[in-house]
Amino acid sequence: VDDWESTMCEVLQRGRETGRRDSIVVVAEGAQDRNGKPITSNYVKEVLEHRLGEDTRVTVLGHVQRGGSPSAFDRNLSTLLGEDGVEAILSNERQEEPIVIGIQGNKITRTPLSQCLEQTWAVADAIKAHDYDQALTLRGGSFKVTFNILRTLVRTFPHAPQPGQRRLRMAIMNAGGPAPGMNTAVRAAVRLGADRGHIMLGVNNGFRGLAAGEVRELDWMSVAGFASRGGAELGTNRHVPTGRDFYDIARTLEKHQIEGIMIIGGWTGYQSALALYNQRTNYPAFDIPIVLLPATINNNLPGTELSVGADTALNSIIWAVDKIKQSAVASRRVFIVQVMGHYCGYLSLMGGMATGAERVYLHEEGVTLNDMVIDVQKLTSGFKHGKRLGLMIRNENANEIYSTNFMAALFEEEGGKLFDVRTAILGHMQQGGNPTPFDRIFAIRLASKCIQYLEDQITNPDYISACIGQIGGKIEFQDIRDIPRMMDMEHTRPKNQWWMRLRPIERMLSQPGPRKKPG
Repeated sequence: VDDWESTMCEVLQRGRETGRRDSIVVVAEGAQDRNGKPITSNYVKEVLEHRLGEDTRVTVLGHVQRGGSPSAFDRNLSTLLGEDGVEAILSNERQEEPIVIGIQGNKITRTPLSQCLEQTWAVADAIKAHDYDQALTLRGGSFKVTFNILRTLVRTFPHAPQPGQRRLRMAIMNAGGPAPGMNTAVRAAVRLGADRGHIMLGVNNGFRGLAAGEVRELDWMSVAGFASRGGAELGTNRHVPTGRDFYDIARTLEKHQIEGIMIIGGWTGYQSALALYNQRTNYPAFDIPIVLLPATINNNLPGTELSVGADTALNSIIWAVDKIKQSAVASRRVFIVQVMGHYCGYLSLMGGMATGAERVYLHEEGVTLNDMVIDVQKLTSGFKHGKRLGLMIRNENANEIYSTNFMAALFEEEGGKLFDVRTAILGHMQQGGNPTPFDRIFAIRLASKCIQYLEDQITNPDYISACIGQIGGKIEFQDIRDIPRMMDMEHTRPKNQWWMRLRPIERMLSQPGPRKKPG
């Protein structure tokens, strides 16, 4: 808008009137108005103090944004980019021009440098020409979508429903273990749904709460503060409905006239959705669309390469392991760190790669006594030659017999006086903590798509209940009837796990030295 100052003051004033106690205005260092005039933080401060009489402070973050310990994502991304860079240099393929190595989704890509420069210059040219819609488009599809979502979420009130509009009744609930980012997804779903004119209902305590009728309407301000809050404000548990539960749930759906359900959670939510779907012939109330949003630290769900909460859990792991390594190096110790994940080794492998672990034990590969003998021999040889630290990361279900304590006892005995062995079972700290920026943004993007999908399916007589996920950098929906086909039901993990292709890279990095060339 041209008169952005008045619009800003009006929005902040309405926020105060609704009870908002703090207001934050974020200014990009290169911000400018539609006429190309720079917008500075000090000018914004002057406007707020002059027009609203607000006590305003300016915080310029500056170079603090460049410092700090790298996140799990940054550590693993730089590792993968570095590996692909070496592969590109050593490749026999002739490069006609310089390339830029980047990432799209979870796949490393190579793009000609000239193409990247053209796109970058095109953004600058669009801004210079005041063609801001084109500039947003050139930034990438997800950038423009996220910008529009943000404009909705920061509103003081939702848009009023359109005259004659059908206001759909959508239920939002959690299921499964807690995952950081659940609250973020709930907030986004409620506000985006309300802004579209629909009635949003919150279900407390998962499917137990749905059976007990613990349903309440959620308005715009009832989810204030949810964006950065860890845990699950609506409550969650691992109860999968059976028997009498179906009758009670059907009564709740009929009583509250629920027309669609959005389930945020892990494998419990997927099992429960399938159970309701399969009971449709017995309970007509279940004949409504259901959409599943993946939220679990285990990252073991079908139809998606990433789950909300997994990035936060990874960062909790590296935070703990970094401190464990400092303790170990001071005392010539080997630490065996056990992480969660159920039968899925995502946290173990990615955590091991991010922390520089020398060995990662996965259920996908199994653990044998011979494996551990070889590992302890490598440790013994290393400590004889001056090594001061050993770090092994183990999935909690890597092997039923060779437990963490068994491994520690074996290493301790075989290591003799060369090193001590300690264990660290990280436990439920991996489920806690406030969600990382990655998990917050990911949860918001998925929730936005889910609300739009529910809106479309409720009004479609041939609706499809589905689970949402990110595959190859794109957000897609999969029919819930395909879940059994995509899952290893015995071990509750997808049959195809993209991150297993990173195993050779992790194994190479954990070697004590480069491999000797044959001959």
